[in-house]
Amino acid sequence: MVNKFKINDSFWNYYQRLVAESIIPYQYAAINDEVEGAEKSHSVMNFKIAAGEAEGKHMGCYWQDSDTAKWLEAAAYSLMVTPDHQLEAKADEIIRLIGKSQEADGYLDTYFTLMRPDDKWTNLHEAHELYCAGHMIEAGVAYFEATGKTALLDIVKKLADLIFRVFGTDRQRGIPGHPEIELALVRLYRVTGERKYLDLACYFLDERGTDPEFFIKEREKRGWSFYGMHPIDPKYAQNPRPLRVESDAVGHAVRAVYLYTGMAMAAGETGDKPLLDACKRIWNSIVNKRMYLTGGIGSSAEQGEAFTMDYDLPNDTAYAETCASIGLMFFAKAMLENEHDAKYADVMETALYNTVLAGISRDGKKFLYTNPLEVDPTYAKNLLELKHVNAERFMWHGCACCPPNAARLLASLNRYAWHCSDNTLFSDLFIGGEYCDEHINLHIETGYPYDGSVKYRINRIAQNHTLAVRVPFWSNDTGIFVNNKKYNAEIKDGYALIRNLAENDEVMLMLDISPRKVYANLNVNSDLGKCAIAAGPLVYCFEDTDNGGNINRLQIDCTKSPVSEACESEELGSINIIKIQGFILSEFDMLYSFTKPESQPYTLTAIPYYAWGNRSKGKMRVWTVEK
Repeated sequence: MVNKFKINDSFWNYYQRLVAESIIPYQYAAINDEVEGAEKSHSVMNFKIAAGEAEGKHMGCYWQDSDTAKWLEAAAYSLMVTPDHQLEAKADEIIRLIGKSQEADGYLDTYFTLMRPDDKWTNLHEAHELYCAGHMIEAGVAYFEATGKTALLDIVKKLADLIFRVFGTDRQRGIPGHPEIELALVRLYRVTGERKYLDLACYFLDERGTDPEFFIKEREKRGWSFYGMHPIDPKYAQNPRPLRVESDAVGHAVRAVYLYTGMAMAAGETGDKPLLDACKRIWNSIVNKRMYLTGGIGSSAEQGEAFTMDYDLPNDTAYAETCASIGLMFFAKAMLENEHDAKYADVMETALYNTVLAGISRDGKKFLYTNPLEVDPTYAKNLLELKHVNAERFMWHGCACCPPNAARLLASLNRYAWHCSDNTLFSDLFIGGEYCDEHINLHIETGYPYDGSVKYRINRIAQNHTLAVRVPFWSNDTGIFVNNKKYNAEIKDGYALIRNLAENDEVMLMLDISPRKVYANLNVNSDLGKCAIAAGPLVYCFEDTDNGGNINRLQIDCTKSPVSEACESEELGSINIIKIQGFILSEFDMLYSFTKPESQPYTLTAIPYYAWGNRSKGKMRVWTVEK
């Protein structure tokens, strides 16, 4: 899907410009420590020191190299859409520094080069060497695809070649504590055609779970640690059993979905059915028992930003890291390419329009690390169990994995809207623009997600080619028309198959995006007696700003339906707000009372979850009591 789809869309044009004009320049300043008042990154400076062009020692997190790698990847995707000589020159300069930082044998990690040159590959559990290598490999692939330049690709090939020489069944045994390199190696294989990179990815996948005590033994052998993290729980590192027999999503949520993405990609390349079957079981574990309504995953901070148990989905202590939802999109995309089932695109869309977008402020210069479904700023500031909760977005973060991750995702969004299989083109996300390959050229117009109509105008289509249009699970009344006539489409795995199209034909998809109430499974204790509001792919939330500072006192009337209204806001842009009739409870001074609080009719106002926290600081919640 490299550059086959050019976005031109009433909703997404804003974010495309934001990435190019605000997010990427801001993050360039951040990784160069030039944002006044923000926590310093040290990421580029570490490369300067390792390259011998500055004095000092390594600063920041020991995986800080990955922030620069993700920025380079985002810049590459932006250059694919809009050539920018100044941006390309900045990227080339950083690539030059990276090249000078690389050791003669291919090793590349500024922390170990500068601080622990004799301890390489001895702390796979904590040190993130393979994680950083993975992100740098992804950047090298993307920059080559964007510019045709091979400098960074050559660097990462040299690095991957070293890793291939170090690890293997007949060499040093090892698995990454933080998966990422698996999916990166598959990407490197796809662009170079060199089988050893795919084989190395498969080695890391095959090795995982063969020794649940691997990280314990590694820790005892090396005798040192970064921050005393004890690897006593193999589930945390997705290492309790071989991957092909795994059934549940376990452990650190970001690491998990990166790993599962690598599994799905490798299975697609090798035809490994047991590996793909494991992916299917894990997928079902996530979306049916361990995922928030917003597409957030990872319900616990106390257990390490991790999945916990089925239906354990607390709203106020939710971790739901932005990176985890981005990784869930990666996993969904990889599964789509294997199975062509719309259920994967449904989840990909949910994560995108809710948690991923919520991770970025409207101006592109502030970010959320965690994405709870309920926030009280006073509690978040003062209670230990809520210390991880972001009541407002931050300018930067010492561990700034999420901001550049979001940047590279949004910059490459055109790659997620479509996928192909044989003679079928699948429309996965409803985004306006122009799609063109050797078989099909079509134009898409839509006001989605606030308008349910999506028009596909066929400019060119090869004989016997089919357009497959996703029918979202939430659309109760979906209409499909070809040249203004109702079309009885075959629905297969959630896609409407539209055949025998010709030049100048028009396909119209009409989706029901009317607001609806959503209820949680009764096993989700946090949501008993409550409902949430959604419309189309958007989950809505209630903020103090729109509800008089009273959201703790509000109830939804179970007999009333929500109503959508168009709205223009200086802070939030063009959105649809939702009004719903309910009640406001009276307050009393006592801690407890024998008298039920009185209630008065009240109109509640909800905004899209992605837009919360862009105005005055206050309480927010997604799930509200229904009466």
